[in-house]
Amino acid sequence: MSNSFHPPVRTLMGPGPSDVNPRILEALSRPTIGHLDPEFIRLMDEIKALLQYAFKTKNELTLPISAPGSAGMEAVFVNLLERGDKAIICSNGAFGGRMQENVERAGCTAVMVNDEWGQAVNLEKVETALKQHTDAKLLAFVHAETSTGVGNDAKALAALGQQYDCLVVVDAVTSLGGIPLEVDAWGIDAIYSGSQKCLSCIPGLSPVSFSPKAVEVIKSRKTKVQSWFLDMNLVMGYWGQSTKRSYHHTAPINPLYALHEALLCLQEEGLVSAWERHNLHHRAFVSGLEAMGLSILVDQASRLPQLNAVRVPDGVDEALLRRTLLNQYDLEIGAGLGALAGKIWRVGLMGFASSQKNVLHCLSAFESALVAQNLPISTGRAINAALKVYS
Repeated sequence: MSNSFHPPVRTLMGPGPSDVNPRILEALSRPTIGHLDPEFIRLMDEIKALLQYAFKTKNELTLPISAPGSAGMEAVFVNLLERGDKAIICSNGAFGGRMQENVERAGCTAVMVNDEWGQAVNLEKVETALKQHTDAKLLAFVHAETSTGVGNDAKALAALGQQYDCLVVVDAVTSLGGIPLEVDAWGIDAIYSGSQKCLSCIPGLSPVSFSPKAVEVIKSRKTKVQSWFLDMNLVMGYWGQSTKRSYHHTAPINPLYALHEALLCLQEEGLVSAWERHNLHHRAFVSGLEAMGLSILVDQASRLPQLNAVRVPDGVDEALLRRTLLNQYDLEIGAGLGALAGKIWRVGLMGFASSQKNVLHCLSAFESALVAQNLPISTGRAINAALKVYS
């Protein structure tokens, strides 16, 4: 006979999910009400307003998809593209490749602008592709590439898309709440994120936002959206402004309580303060790593503060180190993906996990685990280096 499941208490410092704020866990436990209850409709309106704040947008069609960030990605592409369309996709990591998959599965052509993993998207190469493919309907790119720790220049890329009359699509799964992001000011037409990264919420929801221009494209489609569940023409009726909402699906009531609480936390802290906090703890963490002789994969100008790609030193068993951190310190970090498998560790400093306590815990655990593998590192310096940043 099975027993109740009681998970171990971990510190989550991988590529996601991140540590969940206890306030958000408490919100999950509140009484479940119906998805058409007037009080729940009121909550939906508050969630929309809080998401507009987080995205820095006035877009009317701003809502959480009732599924993870991958569904938010699919929602954007299947709504904006029709069979035979062409899309320019920037790829410098794993998640640009997932965009390509979505475009091709929609029966469309993906024009790929590829850059090396660990490097930022090259603006000149993107502009060349836009000049060569004047019939492209949209330009899509990842703002914060979780597989590499690279932040792409979303503002400049969006400006290029506008210049060449393309819809601008942005993956903000790891960027929302962690680094500057301005949907309206930068001219982004469609954007999707995830609840489990810098928002410190539970996994399973995908905030999205569509500009008025994108909404017109969706409304004027010649064919039905290939996904019934993700068809924004239908979802609009449930997440619209009117008090009379049309039933589309049973929303995940309690997870939406959690998202509402997470967004309240972000609003209370303030966007700029949240961005500054992520940057502070990133600088302290990197200073500690460098003091013990480790290095970051990504050039300083393109580094993400919330996702740090740490190079694996020669002679170190990277999987053993991760197991050591998990088994001895209850600390989870991530492995490299694809071309970077075995070459980096991915250390997340996202949302509630982005704290001085976690930075110092992670540096101490790293040092101990590396010493156990007989790596000749400079011991005893990491914590002091990090504390200097905090002082």
